[in-house]
Amino acid sequence: MSDPHKTAVLHRMVMPDHVCPWGRKALWLLRRKGYAVQDHHLKTREETDAFKALHGVATTPQVFIGGVRIGGYDDLRRHLGQRVPEEGATSYVPVLAVFAVAALIALAIDWLSMRAITAMVLPNFIASAMCLLAMLKLQDVERFSTMFLNYDLLARRWVPYGYIYPFAELGAGVLMLAGALTWLSAPVALFIGGIGAVSVFKAVYLDKRELKCACVGGSSNVPLGFVSLTENLMMVGMATWMLAFAHG
Repeated sequence: MSDPHKTAVLHRMVMPDHVCPWGRKALWLLRRKGYAVQDHHLKTREETDAFKALHGVATTPQVFIGGVRIGGYDDLRRHLGQRVPEEGATSYVPVLAVFAVAALIALAIDWLSMRAITAMVLPNFIASAMCLLAMLKLQDVERFSTMFLNYDLLARRWVPYGYIYPFAELGAGVLMLAGALTWLSAPVALFIGGIGAVSVFKAVYLDKRELKCACVGGSSNVPLGFVSLTENLMMVGMATWMLAFAHG
């Protein structure tokens, strides 16, 4: 005899032109957790609307366990003890993902060029991170520039700087990766990184403001703080090293 507490009833939209992705995920999660699933398909909009009206719910899928309605996919995850990010909650995950990918790119470049890991892996990492971060900003320059205006000292005085910044960051990053035009790339990186570092330090540590960082684009929930400051300081350090090396 099956355990009623390990039996779930799932109602999800499965239509000719649309199969609910949250329903698919709920079905997969329930089975992964060892539940026997009674998978009921809502095959038309009318059937879906009637189901929602009957149970007084606004969305599907809906999961029932032991005769008790658990709710949708996020509710199911909470019921099973899994973490569900709250809407609007801040997270460093986006920028950490960029840094992780940049590190892998830097290692690959170093290995391809030298067949070994050398001291160049750090400059390549910083330049790669600059390119990736610029790419995220360029997906929606308007939203980026708006968020950037919340804390950047130069952008608040001269609005066009918020539109120029992603292009400057990308250009400097590409030139640094190529080892070309150091006379241009290093001063640009030093300039934007220096202003960025001062702006972040003032907003976070002096003014004690709780803001979101525009470093990974204008729709991010990355909190402005230590990671943002470190990013700018790395850019400043890279530019300073390149200028010293060029004149050494």
